[in-house]
Amino acid sequence: VFSADDADALHVRAAGAAHALPGSGPAAYLDGEALVAAARATGCDALHPGYGFLAENAGFARRCAAAGLRFVGPRPETLEQLGDKLHARAVAARCGVPVLAATDGPTSLDEARRFLAGLDPGAAVVVKAVAGGGGRGLRLVTEADALEEAWTRARSEAGAAFGNDAVYVERALLPARHVEIQIVGDGRHVRHLGERECSLQRRHQKLVEIAPSPTLDADLRERLCGYAVRMAAALACESLCTFEFLVGADGCV
Repeated sequence: VFSADDADALHVRAAGAAHALPGSGPAAYLDGEALVAAARATGCDALHPGYGFLAENAGFARRCAAAGLRFVGPRPETLEQLGDKLHARAVAARCGVPVLAATDGPTSLDEARRFLAGLDPGAAVVVKAVAGGGGRGLRLVTEADALEEAWTRARSEAGAAFGNDAVYVERALLPARHVEIQIVGDGRHVRHLGERECSLQRRHQKLVEIAPSPTLDADLRERLCGYAVRMAAALACESLCTFEFLVGADGCV
C-alpha cells in the first residue's frame, strides 16, 4: 500500500502489486479502515501494517479479526499490555523485573518538571512516547532548561508516527548498553533465542546488532533471558517478541 506522496517510492516499484491509500503522509498509513478496505478489495487474508504506524495498535488488530483478516503480529491482548510503554512497565514490575523511576501516566509539562526537580542533582530524564517504538518520540534531557522543547518535540513526533501524542518521563540510565532478548511463543510455551547487543545507535535507532553480545557475562545473560521469558509467559505470548533492556555500567538492569 502507498500514500499519494509515496507513489514513486521504492517499495511501490518493487512490489508485485500495490494499492493506493487515500491521503498523504503518515496519516494515510494510520487509517485503519482504509487498510482493511484495501485488504478486502485485493483479496488478502493477512495484513501486516508495517513497522511503527499501527503495528502495535490493539484496536487495529481487533479490527482485522472482525474483518476476517489475520493480523500479522501479536494478539490484541498482548499489544494492549506491551504496545503501551506504561502498561509494559507495569507488567515488568509484576514479574519482578527492575524498572527505572518514572511518571505513572500520560504526563503534562508541569508534571515532567516536578518529576525532574524531585531527582538527585545532575540526574537526567528521557521523555518517551507512550505508544510505538523504534526511537520515535524519545528525547534525552540533561538540563532542566531543555525539558520544554524535548517534551514538545516528543509529543509532536509521537502524534505523527503513532497517532497518539501522549508522553511520560523516565529517569535516564547513563551510561547504558542496549541489549535485546528474542522470544518465541505459541500461546502456551515460550523460549528465548538468545540476545543481541544493540548499543551502537544513531538517533536512538540501532545501526549494528551483534549476537551473541560480547559484553554480557554468563550470570547477566541468564538473568536477562530469565526476565524476558518470565514476562512473555505471563502474557502467553503467541508470536516472535523482542524484550529490550538497558544495562548500566555496573551491570545493573
